[in-house]
Amino acid sequence: MIVSPWVWAATLVALIVVMAVDLLIIGRRPHEPSMKEAGGWVTFYVGLAVLFGIGLWFTAGGQAAGEFYTGWLTEYSLSVDNLFVFVIIMARFAVPRHLQQKVLLIGIVLALVMRGAFIAAGAALISQFSWVFYIFGAFLVYTAFTLVKGEDESDEFKENILIRWAKRALPLSSSFGDGRFSTVSDTGKRLFTPMLIVMIAIGTTDLIFALDSIPAIFGITKEPYLVFTANVFALMGLRQLFFLLGGLLERLVYLNIGLAVVLAFIGVKLVLEALHTNNISFINGGEGFHWAPEIPIWLSLLVILGTLAVATVASLIKTSRDRKRDLVVTTPPN
Repeated sequence: MIVSPWVWAATLVALIVVMAVDLLIIGRRPHEPSMKEAGGWVTFYVGLAVLFGIGLWFTAGGQAAGEFYTGWLTEYSLSVDNLFVFVIIMARFAVPRHLQQKVLLIGIVLALVMRGAFIAAGAALISQFSWVFYIFGAFLVYTAFTLVKGEDESDEFKENILIRWAKRALPLSSSFGDGRFSTVSDTGKRLFTPMLIVMIAIGTTDLIFALDSIPAIFGITKEPYLVFTANVFALMGLRQLFFLLGGLLERLVYLNIGLAVVLAFIGVKLVLEALHTNNISFINGGEGFHWAPEIPIWLSLLVILGTLAVATVASLIKTSRDRKRDLVVTTPPN
């Protein structure tokens, strides 16, 4: 897939304009969006991704469109998982509801910057060293194992050394105020608000999630343009999705298992592809393993869609049964 510099430039300008409009809306009137507003924005962003994929189909062919849709769906699912930790962070630091949009937007911008850097680094490594696929594949399988092993959602976020240092070393106020990073106390002393600590927590969390998402998307497509656009579209509308899903996030109890299956599948796919195209001299004399199958993109899309659908439906059924059982237990007899 050959992408000319002007296509890259036009894409970047268009995406920056969309993000700027989003930023201006939040900057002008920080608020908690209604279900109608959040639903409208999520529909708009999903529609943009679908239209972008259709455009790829006509301009670059079905293979490119399929890789984009598969990558976008995978990254979107990982981004939803990211929302779980955002919920925990904002609850842990008691971020006021009217400021949560601002926190989410800044977090998404930080995620875009970090993923952009990882995409550039990953593309450079892949172009120079084919053995990177073995590492990416093994890392994804390991990540899948840690997800299956499972932890309580409240344990997914732990204050790292940077957060602990900031809370200890910086003069902090007890109030978020108007949502700025610093404020002036009644005595005239400049203090940092808890918003700065929240941003450090969000930023470091974004860094960890980028380490998972970039190998996953490179397991689907090696085209930097598709990798980048799939990530951007997956992050667009994430802020509104947070408010749209609301309590539904807590009901997706099997999402981690579904994501584990997806990541393990992509990891195995990467290793099989690395074996099939192997050119490392000390492995099979630098020859590829012809028995290793190359998994087509349509099969990858079906596996990912099917896995996420099953995980979602199973989650909703389980939580519904649990709520009915709890209702029976807590209802006093007549």
